[in-house]
Amino acid sequence: MAELTKEQVEAVLKEIHDPNIDKNLIASNAVKNIDIDGGNVNVEIKLGYPAKSIVADLAEDIEGALAAAGAKSAKADVGWIIEAHSVQKSLKPLENIKNVIAVASGKGGVGKSTTAINLALALSIEGATVGILDADIYGPSQPRMLGISGQPKSNDGKSLEPMEAHGLQAMSIGFLIDEETPMIWRGPMVTQALEQLLNDTQWRGLDYLVVDLPPGTGDVQLTLAQKIPVSGAVIITTPQDIALLDARKGLKMFEKVEVPVLGVVENMSTHICSKCGHEEHIFGEGGGKTMADESGVEMLGALPLDIRIREQVDGGNPSVVAMPDSRIAEIYRNIARRAAAKLASKSKDYSAKFPKIVIQNT
Repeated sequence: MAELTKEQVEAVLKEIHDPNIDKNLIASNAVKNIDIDGGNVNVEIKLGYPAKSIVADLAEDIEGALAAAGAKSAKADVGWIIEAHSVQKSLKPLENIKNVIAVASGKGGVGKSTTAINLALALSIEGATVGILDADIYGPSQPRMLGISGQPKSNDGKSLEPMEAHGLQAMSIGFLIDEETPMIWRGPMVTQALEQLLNDTQWRGLDYLVVDLPPGTGDVQLTLAQKIPVSGAVIITTPQDIALLDARKGLKMFEKVEVPVLGVVENMSTHICSKCGHEEHIFGEGGGKTMADESGVEMLGALPLDIRIREQVDGGNPSVVAMPDSRIAEIYRNIARRAAAKLASKSKDYSAKFPKIVIQNT
């Protein structure tokens, strides 16, 4: 049996597509090493996003394809490396946070916070170190959704230690006030509070910080776009026409401030009757896909209107951790991987690799 050449191995890898981006393994720069020794082929694959639930299947596909091409034995080492990606031109990435992902909607009531927390948990389950920042100062919901009570500690009297639940690092104004206390603040105080929650929290080595934005395109969103280094945004909508109209505004706001939109998630896409199993598009059909196509962004996925999602998040145990083997959790993980894969295809930030030049008078 003739030994495979490197070109033949590369030809095999060109036929295998990354399941979360529309590119083959060679085109996506995932192939880091090819070692051929007497008919034995070893390949090293590094994806740019966390992918714990798919790496075994991908390795099996690669090994099977190489064996079919004539390899005596084939071994595929598949893993991932999460890089920091570029942010708005006027800003620098934050220390200890590789990537900030904003989760936004044009209007309230579309399930944005529920989606944000489940996506953050899904990224964590897929193998990333993840934090969530509740940027809704007027209506913080993450403490309840994470089942966290109590206040964050301050070891130095100046900064806050993030709260933790389900493997996530978390910060919210809701940790610092009583749950029923209204925040009767004007815009400048709100934006200052957001900056302090972000910058004065001792985040620890995050691959992703998911920022749960309040609905709309006001002060908080502009502060995030102009003062906080964001790598990408995810837009949440429902199929309803009025929700899509407002979601388009949110999407265009991010485009204007040069924050790439990673894609659209359509929440409450269908309702399946718990009694008879009948499926119905009660808020309309296909709106999220149409919006994504018209705006030239990706449709990351669609989620059903399911009472368990609401019950679990209200109980502080979101669906991704409450039902890890369910179809709902699988959809959230698929969306999280696709969003992270889309971010991985964006330009990387190399500022940390350049030496700092200091001019001194001697």
